[in-house]
Amino acid sequence: MIRVENLHMHFGGIRAVDGTSLEIATGSITGLIGPNGAGKTTLFNVIAGHYTPTSGKVYLDDEDITGLTPHELFGKGLLRTFQIAHEFSTLTVRENLMMVPGGQPGETLWNTWFKGKAVRAQEEEVRRKADEVIEFLEISHVADELAGNLSGGQKKLLELGRTMMVDAKIVFLDEVGAGVNRTLLNTIGDAILRLNKERGYTFCMIEHDMDFIGRLCDPVICMAEGKVLAEGTAEEVKNNEAVIEAYLGTGLKNKTVGAEA
Repeated sequence: MIRVENLHMHFGGIRAVDGTSLEIATGSITGLIGPNGAGKTTLFNVIAGHYTPTSGKVYLDDEDITGLTPHELFGKGLLRTFQIAHEFSTLTVRENLMMVPGGQPGETLWNTWFKGKAVRAQEEEVRRKADEVIEFLEISHVADELAGNLSGGQKKLLELGRTMMVDAKIVFLDEVGAGVNRTLLNTIGDAILRLNKERGYTFCMIEHDMDFIGRLCDPVICMAEGKVLAEGTAEEVKNNEAVIEAYLGTGLKNKTVGAEA
């Protein structure tokens, strides 16, 4: 679904992404790991349209999407979440979800004045969709809670829920497990697996928790110094000599990438 070809993203003399090429298969949950500063989030930002690359190409279903803006990519079904959740803190969970779909007739003053029936019908449809998402994610108990009052893990679930309010093709998850307790992390993992298996979502996720990566992801890609270092199953990558050296600064074979790599 995604093909990245010889991608470069430079900031002055810093080569954050330095000739990266990779593919993300349709229907996969691809893990992206690497030490801090490896270029993972910068790569996400380029693919998702937040940065225009210095050079190289990004393709979505063989369409060149290099340099398209985030809202243009949103319309094509490419979405991303952030390590720090970006909720509307003064709106409820349900209202946060209802904000997502674009082109709602109630967004224009003219329609609210002269097409009230159509506006109300669309709003009810969006509300039903939001309630379906809330039920799917098992967060009905906080549906009417202000999003700013949620825990870190609940906010991550809300971010995942927002991707369900539109017809997403591929979702990029940036450290969905960061700051999340183990119970909620398992809930998030279950939701990702269900979305993948039941609704055909393709995911690519940056994560440092190798147990979480191992449970969800195949393949796993490791980056270091802006380049792809290794690719394979979670176990293969975790025991790859070059990956061990990138994380630990040593190539000793009796070292492995830890559970919190």
